[in-house]
Amino acid sequence: MSTQEPAPPLPRRVAVIGGTRIPFARSDGPYATASNQQMLTAALDGLVDRYGLERPGAVGEFVAGAVLKHARDFNLARETVLGSKLDARTPAYDIQQACGTGLQAIVAAANKIALGQIDSAVAGGADTASDAPLGVNDELRRILLQARRAKSLGGRLAALAKVRPAHLVPDIPRNAEPRTGLSMGEHAAVTARAWGITRQAQDELAATSHRRLAAAYERGFFDDLVVPFRGLSQDQNLRPDSTAEKLARLKPVFGTDGPDPTMTAGNSTPLTDGAALVLLASDDWAAAHGLQPLAYLTAHETAAVDFVYGDVAGGEDGLLTAPAYAVPRMLERAGLDLAADFDLIEVHEAFASQVLATLAAWEKRGLPAVDRERLNVVGSSLATGHPFAATGARIVATLAKSLAERESPGRGLISVCAAGGQGVTAILERP
Repeated sequence: MSTQEPAPPLPRRVAVIGGTRIPFARSDGPYATASNQQMLTAALDGLVDRYGLERPGAVGEFVAGAVLKHARDFNLARETVLGSKLDARTPAYDIQQACGTGLQAIVAAANKIALGQIDSAVAGGADTASDAPLGVNDELRRILLQARRAKSLGGRLAALAKVRPAHLVPDIPRNAEPRTGLSMGEHAAVTARAWGITRQAQDELAATSHRRLAAAYERGFFDDLVVPFRGLSQDQNLRPDSTAEKLARLKPVFGTDGPDPTMTAGNSTPLTDGAALVLLASDDWAAAHGLQPLAYLTAHETAAVDFVYGDVAGGEDGLLTAPAYAVPRMLERAGLDLAADFDLIEVHEAFASQVLATLAAWEKRGLPAVDRERLNVVGSSLATGHPFAATGARIVATLAKSLAERESPGRGLISVCAAGGQGVTAILERP
């Protein structure tokens, strides 16, 4: 009798079957009254309809998240399943990693498929800047809790008597890092200055993003990726006639406390509402359901920087610079060369300056310069907008379809920066 332990099973390939999202809308616009759950449900129902996922047990798991969440968004992923066309017996859970949420949800689901724990999954996210939660004034909250703990009516009244008019002012969410008090845009402005990113280069990148997204819509690229919602059929932020010359007329909005500010509303993403999801599966599941994979998720990497005490002024540890460390690490582990082995590259456009700083940082770390003709070929966040938790799934679905369109083997890289000094990156391949 052999005492040798059996070899562990090899990881399975994880296929990207397709994706669905609703058009992204500017905050306080068409989706002003839509909740995270409503948007996520609309995207999920679109995916169910497109791929025939209504049958019992069609999907092994649903993973999704949101960055701006109300208390009512407790168990958001599971509640979305229960309100959708997907089988109510589909397990679901929430995940959150700021702007990396959508991609990290996809990674989490993909890992289970690779290990053989499930055969298929839907993953992504949603966010609404329009319906952002308003917190109770913290002092008022303490008073109300004191009143609740009181043992008598007199005690409750005594506690409530402490309420003052100033306590009725709600805590409004701020787009700022708790550790620094600076907004993401202000952090990006520091990095842009450190790397010498020019205004012209930012405006040109932003205009290119709009032009490429408009062309992609025009040729029908998004026909099977975007489902109409609340009167929108394409991204509301899209400006087909955008040019660097027009963008140059806008006033800077970030970094204005320093010399020569370069960041404007035109070369930065606007506050956005939306939802996006991706269908992942094993090869066997795809074959059994007659579905052809667009690409395969073959590698992923996360990183974080010390944006509080690190080299922030020098640009090495800016809030959005973590992908500058994650990508070289991922490429080394995978044994791949950025120039020779990649056909397409998707860098999330939180700000044009952040994209350009990331490209410069890659070169400083020994990677070859990125061919701009391969970068964000159908537009990205500057044109689509950026609902925080939805962006990762939008990018994965877009890149997978872009690779499939080439009708030949290819490989694509994904780089997503995130608040908290984090970055999530991945590689898609089409054999």
